Amino acid sequence: MTSAALDDVSADRAEHGATGPIGAGRVLAWLLVVTGAAGVLASWVITIDKFKLLEDPSFTPGCSLNPVVSCGNIMKSDQASAFGFPNPMLGLVTYAVVVCVGLGLLAGARYRRWFWLGLNAGMLFGVGFCTWLQYQSLYNINSLCLWCCLAWVATIVMFSYVTTHNVTRGIIPAPRWLRGAMGEFHWVLPVLWIGIIGMLILTRWWDFWTS
Repeated sequence: MTSAALDDVSADRAEHGATGPIGAGRVLAWLLVVTGAAGVLASWVITIDKFKLLEDPSFTPGCSLNPVVSCGNIMKSDQASAFGFPNPMLGLVTYAVVVCVGLGLLAGARYRRWFWLGLNAGMLFGVGFCTWLQYQSLYNINSLCLWCCLAWVATIVMFSYVTTHNVTRGIIPAPRWLRGAMGEFHWVLPVLWIGIIGMLILTRWWDFWTS
């Protein structure tokens, strides 16, 4: 995947900042649809299991596989309702919005600069919230949820590529060298980010994985 596949934008336009409605390449559009759909799927499954758990406290979610990979422990924690309601209900709405944005781009939609900045800000909140949940999961709840992990990966990927789009398009002001680097090596941020989380998970329960 090249930078040109992500966005078709001239250096001059990016240099002088984005003006008027701004579209995106089909790769970014499909990426938003796929990652948004993955987030909706994860949120939907967790929400259904949460309702079943509320009805029957002895219910064991299908993704509770062992003492470490235990979705039930996650769902029963206080962190699972950080805003006073189950976290995945928030995901059902926000990830669905991402899918709609991606479908709009596939249909040829172009959005104003404020829209792209708002989308980026929303994803920044989402990735920050996921980072907090990752810390809570690894070091306080001491359990993993596979569906949560899917949502984490989806959020990191969509945030990384929307940020890359906004920088390379001049929506977010940045030096020419940074725009070029992010456009050429757009895969580095999500790969490193997800790799670091994978290493943290591996080392956190190293004795369990190797026993």
